[in-house]
Amino acid sequence: MLDSINVGTSGLLGYAKGLRVIANNTANLNTPGYKAATLQFSDLFYAASQGAGGGSARLGYGLATGATQLDFRQGDLRQTGNDFDLGVDGEGLFVLQTSDGATRYTRAGQFEFNQDGLFVNRGDGSKVMGIDANGQATDIKLDGLRSAPGKATALARFTGNLSSTVTSHTVSAVKVNDAIGEEHNLSLKFTSTDTATGAWSVEVLDGATSIATGQLQFDDGKPTAATSKLQFSYQPANREARELTLDFSSDVTSFASGNLSTLAMTAQDGLPPGNLVKVGFDAAGKLVATYSNGDTVKGARLQLARFRTLDAVQAEGGNQFVQANGLSWETGGAGEGAFGAVRAGVLEISNVDLSREFSDLVVLQRGYQASSQVLATANDMLQELFRMKAK
Repeated sequence: MLDSINVGTSGLLGYAKGLRVIANNTANLNTPGYKAATLQFSDLFYAASQGAGGGSARLGYGLATGATQLDFRQGDLRQTGNDFDLGVDGEGLFVLQTSDGATRYTRAGQFEFNQDGLFVNRGDGSKVMGIDANGQATDIKLDGLRSAPGKATALARFTGNLSSTVTSHTVSAVKVNDAIGEEHNLSLKFTSTDTATGAWSVEVLDGATSIATGQLQFDDGKPTAATSKLQFSYQPANREARELTLDFSSDVTSFASGNLSTLAMTAQDGLPPGNLVKVGFDAAGKLVATYSNGDTVKGARLQLARFRTLDAVQAEGGNQFVQANGLSWETGGAGEGAFGAVRAGVLEISNVDLSREFSDLVVLQRGYQASSQVLATANDMLQELFRMKAK
């Protein structure tokens, strides 16, 4: 009967631990990146007991509890509207580095840029790690990205109709950028040299100064391939010379339209200097900086890590995990190999299945009640034995 009390007690202790695991799961029902845990149960050792007639019986000594098993199924990705809330759609955890150099991992992408321009975890300020163009681990920061230099115009495109019935036409407001992004206003003067063949001379003017000349030949109203692009070296005052191409090859025509010509510049690839207006991350986890001049620049890429076996991961609290049992993890970038894609503006919520937890709770409650009944029955039998002895 004493053994029965020990067996019943082991049941009470085991079910109490199981209740604690379920309580922790349900308490973290809305914790971003939380992974539900399950307590492993097993029976204790057995010992042989001599029975009547020389036979032996193997009697168990109760309930044992083992490790908790983490459930790493992906939780739902919930929209937050914050560009720095990140979720991994697929396998992989974000890599964090604490102030003392320790490495942690998390599925809860609640991040921000701190006052120093460093990308950090909002909860504890630990650095969110990235990888550079050479695949080496690096910090993710805004240094060098707060402004964008200007870009010289290399190509200007034109569209519209150059009326074949006029003798000359001027296209003004041809705005291009020099090597530091400063804007210059050029103009093009078209002069018909042969109405019958559709030949035109082209003169490029910077103010009143002629800086380049060329020929534009039309065949059946379309520019010929040999003359459809005018290329020359453009050097504004106190600036270095750059090659500039005027492209008439697409959507430029020359048909009779009276005195009306619609030929004009529609696009050019130069940019003025710009200031940083927005920062975000693309599906590959790359930092994307957007500037006031419309330019975009990509920076470091978020580093992801994954484990090969659950024995290699251990919950540490704070929505974070660490390596366990000396087992290594694999690192890489989003979309590479088995790693999932990064989604911005979302958070992965807990993967706790509340209906399953309540079902397990009922089972544990019944087990605890049964173990309690075993103790009560064994105690009654002992009391009866003591009364018999007293008589």
